[in-house]
Formats: sequence, structure tokens, C-alpha cells
Amino acid sequence: MNKNTGSVAVIDDEENIRETVAYALRREGYHVDLYTDGLNAWEQLENGLPDLCVLDILMPRMDGLELCRKLRGKSEMLPIIFLTSKDEEFDRVLGLELGADDYLCKPFAMRELVARIKVLFRRLALSAAGAATAPEERLSLGPLMLDMGRYQATWRGEPLTLTVTEFMLLHALARRPGHVKSRARLMEECYPHDAYVSERTIDSHVKRLRKKFVQIDDGFSEIDTIYGLGYRYRECES
Repeated sequence: MNKNTGSVAVIDDEENIRETVAYALRREGYHVDLYTDGLNAWEQLENGLPDLCVLDILMPRMDGLELCRKLRGKSEMLPIIFLTSKDEEFDRVLGLELGADDYLCKPFAMRELVARIKVLFRRLALSAAGAATAPEERLSLGPLMLDMGRYQATWRGEPLTLTVTEFMLLHALARRPGHVKSRARLMEECYPHDAYVSERTIDSHVKRLRKKFVQIDDGFSEIDTIYGLGYRYRECES
């Protein structure tokens, strides 16, 4: 019997996507409310937020970017996942900059969406409870600290605001410093159930990951691009 609890708002103008996502989440035990567009959702959610939002970007009346901006104005803690088309690269980046926690490209594997929702709920619950993470769930590599229980990272003591995917990518690289990981291998580790992810997606994540490090340390250069092969997290200098 599923013991998942929590409310999820699904906002998408495509009925098939709304109903399919709702069916999968309800089977997992979540309470799900459906909305046909951003304005319809905002009129209902303005006075009472759900525990998590799944929203499309391109919608009539109010798009997902504007809705994300409004939701972030109400709560910095609300987990938000974007559903996007493959050709919405600029909007995906803007959505993440507005505060979305993660995104999946349509068509996506339902197992992948459910898995990411579970991760976000777990991270939210641990943060709210102030629960400690077991030492074996932490990775320390020089100035980098990864807390796998909370899906949180710090660099030189400064917190990094990472999406779930960015954290998984960083962990995949940092747990084997000095080893080159191909894009295909990183895709398997970060998107284990999603057959629609491209190598360009990994490149985009690495670019944003580097940018977030540089925002707090302009000398950051630990993630190397090995042309024709993939990426490598540098070994710590002794």
C-alpha cells in the first residue's frame, strides 16, 4: 500500500497529459487537482497553495513562466516542475532562473516524473523537519559537500541552489573524481527511466551547473569538458 501523502497541482492545457499524470500520481497516493491553464490555476491557488506544482510552459491566458513567477512570490519553498517541449530551450532556462526546481521534456516517461516528485517531497520533508542526514549519505570532496539525503550541495560553505537533475549530475561526476564520464553514462544516471533525453540536455545541465558555481566562486574550474568523450570532475590537489 502506498503511503505517499501530499497535494499536487497539475496545470496543462492538454487534457490527455493532465489526466495521465493525475492517474499516475493518484495511484501513488497523492491528492491531485487539475487546471487547464495558468490563469485558471492562479485564481484557485492564490489563496491556498498545494504542496507541489507540475506545470506546462506554453498555455493560453497565462503561461507557465508567469504562473511560476507568481507562485514564487507566494512561496520560496514550493517545489515546481516544468513540462516542456524539446524546442523550448530558452523557456526552460528562464523557468529555472525564475525558480523552478526541475523540468522534463515532452514526451516524458511517467516513471521519471513520479520519481522526481518523490525526490522533491523527500527533500522538502527533510528540510522542514530539520532532520540530520546519515554520514554515509554525505560526500565531501575538498570544498564540495554533497548531502544525498537532502539533495543539497555547498561549495566552500556556501549553499548551491540546484535542481534535482543538477544535483544528480554533480553527484555522478564528483563520486568518481578524475574519471571521465560519457554523456550517455550521465544520461543513464540522471534520467534512468527517460528514453527521450538527448546529449544536448546533459550539456545544458553542465553549463547551468558551472554557472551556479561561478556565481559564488568566479575561480571555479573543477568540471572539465573532455571533447569527444564527456565530462570529468577534477581530483582534489593534495
